[in-house]
Amino acid sequence: MLVGARFSEMTSAGIPMRLRHVRWTMKSKTSIKTIVPRLRGAAILAASLLLAACATHSNRPETPAASMPERDFERHEQLRYSPEGWPEALHADIYQPTGQGPFPAVLLVHGGGWARGEPADMTAIAEELAGAGFVVMNAAYRFAPEYRFPAQLHDLQQALRWLREEAPQFGVDSERVAGFGYSAGAHLVALLGLSAADEALDAPHGSTDTRLQAVVAGGTPTDLRKFDGGKLVPQFLGGDQRQAPEAYRLASPIVHVTPAAPPFFLYHGGSDMLVNVDHAEDFAAALEAAGVHVELYRMRLRGHITAFLSDGTAVARAIAFLRVQLMSE
Repeated sequence: MLVGARFSEMTSAGIPMRLRHVRWTMKSKTSIKTIVPRLRGAAILAASLLLAACATHSNRPETPAASMPERDFERHEQLRYSPEGWPEALHADIYQPTGQGPFPAVLLVHGGGWARGEPADMTAIAEELAGAGFVVMNAAYRFAPEYRFPAQLHDLQQALRWLREEAPQFGVDSERVAGFGYSAGAHLVALLGLSAADEALDAPHGSTDTRLQAVVAGGTPTDLRKFDGGKLVPQFLGGDQRQAPEAYRLASPIVHVTPAAPPFFLYHGGSDMLVNVDHAEDFAAALEAAGVHVELYRMRLRGHITAFLSDGTAVARAIAFLRVQLMSE
């Protein structure tokens, strides 16, 4: 999942399912084997509630989004979205709410340091979004070092184009599409939301069909020029800053902020040692200075991984943000 000089010390495995989605069922007959997991689950739940109280939400709307009943949804797995001739066959899972559409949609993007991970890492968030009434496209993309930036951005531009082309089939309102990502995935959706401001970033695959109307980004590396050392960023960009200074600039979302940027919801662990919280703070300040609506949800006592595994109310507040941005009349 994400970036920084110390990331190489972490596991190369994909991100596990988030702990806050651990559920257990009570049975009439219990044993030590069944009681221990329940106690562990209760401890996780209690810790999550405690940590949720240790958060601040800047620019939170005074009037909260109206609550809506949870929807059932259907899941369509492993649909190819990349066209014939694309360097790699890429697939996505579609989560489609039941009922009469059209529905707003969310392009969901996993982390993994641009080098690993899979859409399954985001399953829990995808289900929450679909239950809240959003069509979700949980997409894969190409990895570094085999494919360097901007290949990953081009993949997601193609994903958005495919989603809008297939809008009638999945009940998508093409005028109401957001991006949602964590870590490296958040970096990519932030760039995607800002790409129209820079022809060098937008070409050759960007168009009106690749625009986002809102962005949710968690644990986001917004200025890659802050990273000095490590392996992930250089292999993503093709060298260190001395070797590829323009790539570091072009790949930094904070460089592309303009008044035309879509509204952003940022969430970040206050104790993140991989992607320091100043990435979110500086980015929020730049958006605000440009007159763009931005909300920043800081989670105290959370690192990069724990902010993902046990996000407290961050995702719930992000969904409330998306309801305001995409569902309000």
